[in-house]
Amino acid sequence: MTRVKRGNVSRKRHKKILKLVKGFRGAASGLFRTANQQSMKALRSSYTNRRKKKRDFRRLWIARINAAVRKYGINYSEFFNYLKTQSIKLNRKTISQLAVCDPEALLQLILTTKI
Repeated sequence: MTRVKRGNVSRKRHKKILKLVKGFRGAASGLFRTANQQSMKALRSSYTNRRKKKRDFRRLWIARINAAVRKYGINYSEFFNYLKTQSIKLNRKTISQLAVCDPEALLQLILTTKI
């Protein structure tokens, strides 16, 4: 039976992982076993955080809208109730941008919903 040399396979695998963890701190960027564990953990975290990012932005938009409409004597839930009764369909991101960039437009929106 012929001899099989397999050093190049594991070297390729090791180089692939070490390239992935370039820039990690300490042994996580140099030692293969630690790097492998840290790369798996990082990939898991990036997967979950891509989903968490959507929740975080929604929370931010709601907080901004609530802070903006409280200046005019109503809270977030009342404001959105007014929007629904008037059947105005604007998403939270857009209203949040109005609150930050154009408070006058937000005031006009609040006045049209209260009527």
